[in-house]
Amino acid sequence: MDWKQNESADVIDTPALHEGDGVVTRRRFFRDAARLPVNIEVWELAPGSSEGAHVHEGDDALEEFYYFIAGEGVMWMGGEDIPVRAGDAVMAPPGVDHGFRCIGEETLKLLIVWGAPAP
Repeated sequence: MDWKQNESADVIDTPALHEGDGVVTRRRFFRDAARLPVNIEVWELAPGSSEGAHVHEGDDALEEFYYFIAGEGVMWMGGEDIPVRAGDAVMAPPGVDHGFRCIGEETLKLLIVWGAPAP
């Protein structure tokens, strides 16, 4: 088992994530090793790139936690625009429309953790 992973170990580029603009570079951690009921990734979005608006509900209900590490963006949650930058955290509960865009001149980097909410 790997005790340590580097953010260059498991990298994928996902274009038009949730019908967003540009590419989201996703750095995945312990994908096949962790037994926690969550996924953990570091995402990077170039200026102008976005994760499109989407909702997790029904059988696909997820709760997501976003922690912004670098850059500036705007996140939309339930129809509200929320400015985000390094040091900000946003929780997206199941059933709420959400997404975000990099609006700054530098890469928007964030940690995202998601999983099915506890019953």
